[in-house]
Amino acid sequence: MRLSDTDRAKVAAAVTAAEARTNGEIVPIVAVQSDAYHDVALHWAVLAMLLVLALLAAIPGAAEALHGLIASPWDGPPPAASLFLVGLVATTIAFLLVRLLLVSTPMRLALTPRATRARRVRRRALLLFRTAVESRTRGATGVLLYLSLAEHRAELVADAPIHSRVAPEIWGEAMAVLIAAVKDDRPGDGMAAAIERIGAVLAEHFPRDAEDINELPDRVIEI
Repeated sequence: MRLSDTDRAKVAAAVTAAEARTNGEIVPIVAVQSDAYHDVALHWAVLAMLLVLALLAAIPGAAEALHGLIASPWDGPPPAASLFLVGLVATTIAFLLVRLLLVSTPMRLALTPRATRARRVRRRALLLFRTAVESRTRGATGVLLYLSLAEHRAELVADAPIHSRVAPEIWGEAMAVLIAAVKDDRPGDGMAAAIERIGAVLAEHFPRDAEDINELPDRVIEI
């Protein structure tokens, strides 16, 4: 899922219209994905290794049966060293198979806990806010609207003066319409609708005055 030229035009027009009523500046950023989640794949691979070890411990004859696939049963009971080698090979195979399975980005995302995805999206939004928005306006009235497409999650981060006047739950409607549209494969419509609602909140608390100038670009930033 990516933004089309029509989506970009809708978002830019929504920002321009919203900022016409407020001293606030809205910066929309759309990311394909907020994190690669390679560490999650590693955690699952290690868990697979531990599961194999647990199965070998729970089923005492399993290691001997595996050893019998490569050794003659006429040689008698396998020595302890051979059983340890079987365990090592089995856990290594489990690790490599899971790592190979999770090379696929959609698979990694599917196996990443929701709370982990939420934390990574929030962390990326805060980093981008500090880089592109924070204290870059005369009155410190910048708002970052961040959408991460792969995770279907969005975050809103505002400068301190806005945060001190507007409770986080006030932004709930804007975020809800955005996520609903993204799930319906309409990210441009969702961003535009959310920006309209953000602009209404900013206009209430930071109405535009005669000295206001456009300090940040109105276009959507894609990363």
